[in-house]
Amino acid sequence: MAGTRDTGNTSEIDTTRPHPARMYDWMLGGKDNYPVDEALGRQMVALEPQLPVMARTNRAFMRRSALWLARSGVRQFLDVGSGIPTEPNLHQIAQGVAPEARVVYCDRDPIVMAHAEALLRGTPEGALDFALVDAHDTDAVLELATKNLDFEQPVAVLLVALLHFVADEDGAYELVERLKDKLAPGSYLVMSHFTADFHSPEEVAKADSMYKAKGLTAALRTKEQFGRFFEGFTPVEPGIVLAEHWHPELGEPAPGLENGGTSSTYAAVGRKD
Repeated sequence: MAGTRDTGNTSEIDTTRPHPARMYDWMLGGKDNYPVDEALGRQMVALEPQLPVMARTNRAFMRRSALWLARSGVRQFLDVGSGIPTEPNLHQIAQGVAPEARVVYCDRDPIVMAHAEALLRGTPEGALDFALVDAHDTDAVLELATKNLDFEQPVAVLLVALLHFVADEDGAYELVERLKDKLAPGSYLVMSHFTADFHSPEEVAKADSMYKAKGLTAALRTKEQFGRFFEGFTPVEPGIVLAEHWHPELGEPAPGLENGGTSSTYAAVGRKD
């Protein structure tokens, strides 16, 4: 691993408030979370019992997309809002196909950095780095990423299960546009995003209330709203679909959706021509 970098504008670990990365870890059955994360997680699961399955399905999409990109010739990856590492992680998949692949992770939670330092090990031929930085600060994200990535060449930017925590008024679309503008032709945008399209307005309102009570955002966008993130990019086949339907042949789908359930998660990969 090339090292970790701290922009100095993130806070210490706050165990008094739930954090999306740690809640996600709890959903995946991990142990790198705190009681406050589990408490809100259990409230959300009581409202939507499929949430742990949705989390696993989302993670499986990340792995399949990384495999597809690496097999398609992509050798540079920027994972924004990477979350706590799980195995196999992005770099293991990319460098498993191409040992020379270069991967940069970034997240704002210091606990993610602590685990990145302990767990992320790359190949000698490639590059691997982690930056402690808030995704909202795209200038800092890009500045730190350029230490290992060449943005004159194609880069795959991953925003997996991130933007549903960023409201429109907080600049969700602007954040993505700034990242897209930096990318060279042949680059890719990889995104997944929870949606309310498969839930009643009452369920959505209750989930939103739970999140707001803890100071969190739940921007559960529609398929059309999700598609706006890809403006100017060409979605690769099969386009915008539920996460479990994006190239399932590349890996086993998450168990639990076989009986007609849905991940309530849109996913897509777009190419900059």
